[in-house]
Amino acid sequence: MAVAVAVMSSLLSFAATAATRFKDEKLHYVISYKWGLIHKDAGDATLSLRRNGANYDLMLAAKTKPWADKIYMVRDTLLGVVRINDLRPVSYTKIMHEKDRHARDEISYSVSGNTTRGVARRYRSKDGKNSMTEKTLSATGPVYDMLSVFYYLRQLDYSQLDRNRLYTATVFSGDQKETVKIRSLGIEKIKLKDKTEREAYHIRFNFTRKGGRKSSDDIDTWISTDSSHIPLYLVGKLPVGEVRAYFTGK
Repeated sequence: MAVAVAVMSSLLSFAATAATRFKDEKLHYVISYKWGLIHKDAGDATLSLRRNGANYDLMLAAKTKPWADKIYMVRDTLLGVVRINDLRPVSYTKIMHEKDRHARDEISYSVSGNTTRGVARRYRSKDGKNSMTEKTLSATGPVYDMLSVFYYLRQLDYSQLDRNRLYTATVFSGDQKETVKIRSLGIEKIKLKDKTEREAYHIRFNFTRKGGRKSSDDIDTWISTDSSHIPLYLVGKLPVGEVRAYFTGK
């Protein structure tokens, strides 16, 4: 328990000392599918941030390319609001339209001291039937979702991150809590889609749920070493093959 508290304290201290303030931006990505010798661009994504008073409005929109629509159409949008001063999430929405499935997840956050609560509502629509469920989640220490966690990563002071040291936070996902362990694997040189090479911090996410059961495959991301800390490359496993996202420009 003492070790867990120490890790949480370390993670929070990085957030407190980081000086990054984001400017309005729109980042573009191409998403590819890799399986054996098959490596084909399957979709596009845009990640944007806009300042709105004391908050940042975040959006990630992804869609499959026309050829991939014929196999499995995807139109997914993630929306988030985070506080500028500490990047703690205020709200999160995930809108999914995948093939014939429609779904919407919403989380409204409230913070009291070191405790974060999230009211999670899940809306589902299939075969003309609609449903809604609601659940309240609670966790202590740093809490994020799958959109705000990337901005948290971008404002860390990487000069303080030790290679292979673990940092732990909670991610609210749907109506579940996941523990995400963030490991810095050091600086690596990577090749982007346009064949240019960039130095990047290699970060690995490991997700578990109650009891330490692994809830999803690891995600690897590479973040630029300059002050913008832009996510340059991301790799995630699929049941067959893997998905890769390459930064293509602003």
